[in-house]
Amino acid sequence: MAKSALITGITGQDGSYLAELLLSKGYEVHGIVRRSSSFNTERLDDIYQDPHVANQRLFLHFGDLNDGVTLINILRDVNPDEVYNLGAQSHVRVSFDQPVFTGDVTGVAAMRLLEAVRAARVRTKIYQASSSEMFGATPPPQDESTPFYPRSPYGAAKVYAYWVTRNYREAYDLFAVNGILFNHESPRRGATFVTRKVTRAVARIQAGLQDKLYMGNLDAVRDWGYAPEYVEGMWRMLQAPKPEDYVLATNTAYSVRDFVRMAFEHVGLDWEKYVDYDARYERPTEVDALIGDYSKARDGLGWKPKVHTPELVRIMVDADIKLLEDERTGRLVRIDK
Repeated sequence: MAKSALITGITGQDGSYLAELLLSKGYEVHGIVRRSSSFNTERLDDIYQDPHVANQRLFLHFGDLNDGVTLINILRDVNPDEVYNLGAQSHVRVSFDQPVFTGDVTGVAAMRLLEAVRAARVRTKIYQASSSEMFGATPPPQDESTPFYPRSPYGAAKVYAYWVTRNYREAYDLFAVNGILFNHESPRRGATFVTRKVTRAVARIQAGLQDKLYMGNLDAVRDWGYAPEYVEGMWRMLQAPKPEDYVLATNTAYSVRDFVRMAFEHVGLDWEKYVDYDARYERPTEVDALIGDYSKARDGLGWKPKVHTPELVRIMVDADIKLLEDERTGRLVRIDK
């Protein structure tokens, strides 16, 4: 019989790519979505399946990581072979504005899900989406043995989720792993995240629809990879013979300024003519540099990145130019029009 998987955060960047990957591998895929008065599943449009057709392999369930009872019921109904916990309040800057909410849905919710697995009495493998933001102020390069020093409510919440996953693995013999993923981006990244904010602005500035791009700290250094490759790494972690934690990264370093410059250069523009500083986009406590060492994943999982930051920039800028062209020519139907 085909394997089954349950994904929290299936409507996000990583969740949608992971759903596509698992479907391509023959899985039956279940996703948890929050109830909303508007559609919020546009990233799943290419793989959406009408629930009335036969041989359906993608199923969406209403639920929330704040609702432990619903999690138990879904787990009992689905009885998945694998659970991927990708749901979270994942915007670092926003976590300073909503620290308690972030602590709950990004941190405590991981324990809520682990307890739901125990209460539902399902024997499943569990992937917890950890983050390089847990390392925070610890100097790079960072790997699985690097001490944590989070510099945001988001990073602190992810540290909590990391340790409860470790604890449940050791206390209850669960196959539970932490994937410590460094920044990974794509054309599906939300428009408020810095990389997509930049590439979307480049497309609009080139088209004459925007004059300026306002940015905060341009000196922060990050290790940016390509999201579709990282979800492959998630899957490989749950296929390993024993549960271990892994870093996924590219072991390359580029500043936000580098990313901005490459994005504008790709369309033949001088970035300094269009980018201005706005203090509102600064974090109260900054993370200077995150650069990951993925040696363990390379040696233990056979995983390594192929797309690095310069190519990633080109992919994202080209996608936003095409998206804008589709919107302007009417090929893309917008809900709010």
